[in-house]
Amino acid sequence: MSIDKVGVLGCGLMGSGIAEIAAKAGLTTLVREINDELLGKGMARIERSLGRAVDRGKLSAEERDATLGRITGTTDLGDLADCDLVAEAIVENLDIKRATFAELDKTVKEGAIFTSNTSSLTITQLAMATSRPERVLGLHFFNPVPVMKLVEVVRTLMTADEAFDSVATLMRKVGKEPVACRDNSGFIVNRLLVPYLLDAIRAYEEGVGSIEDIDKGMQLGCGYPMGPFTLLDFVGLDTTYYIANIMFEEYREKRFAPPPLLKQMVQAGRLGRKSGHGFYEHKRR
Repeated sequence: MSIDKVGVLGCGLMGSGIAEIAAKAGLTTLVREINDELLGKGMARIERSLGRAVDRGKLSAEERDATLGRITGTTDLGDLADCDLVAEAIVENLDIKRATFAELDKTVKEGAIFTSNTSSLTITQLAMATSRPERVLGLHFFNPVPVMKLVEVVRTLMTADEAFDSVATLMRKVGKEPVACRDNSGFIVNRLLVPYLLDAIRAYEEGVGSIEDIDKGMQLGCGYPMGPFTLLDFVGLDTTYYIANIMFEEYREKRFAPPPLLKQMVQAGRLGRKSGHGFYEHKRR
């Protein structure tokens, strides 16, 4: 099927990025937020991102203006009714996501595809809230969406080949490299990444090395662009803690269990860059 009109649910950090790459690829794009204040912040984020691309010579001013002209913001879910695909990027809460997918199912035309940007919940749980589970997939982007090339395309036991192929083709059109994943909590990347991050915290708890030396060891010894503690601060310790708990609930394996130090830091409000203090201190923007 042809996907020409895309709806994006949520205009936060991930949703605004998804809307940006869709519009940049020539797609008519509608982005929906729950109120005007959040919508305004999200649209401003898109404008800033495109402005930076112009400043760096990666986009012309004409291309920026054309991209913005293809994006429409709304607070009315009904405006997404004739979209060919709706990409959900709202709060990582199963009950809220399921309720949203059920409402989408009543609102958006028959035959449209629904996707979720969840990083840890299984897609099957969301698909079963609709009458079209064969047309529900995971589309897990990485932050920042306009820059990161990878996207995980997640299919359930019910996903139709046509829907999967259409979405994979769309991802290549918007400049992403899709990898196919089975519907397991964490998919490919987080299933491997989260235990690594948690193990780094355990290593520090056990006195294996300092925060700085563990980071330096993984950067210089393994060629990683940043060490585990720098990455934890970037992602957010609360986000990592939340994802780890979901994955531990799914697999019941120690490697997914959050270490005590991670829990204590979240309780203390030391969340990383977003709070100004995590494993490192950060200047608040």
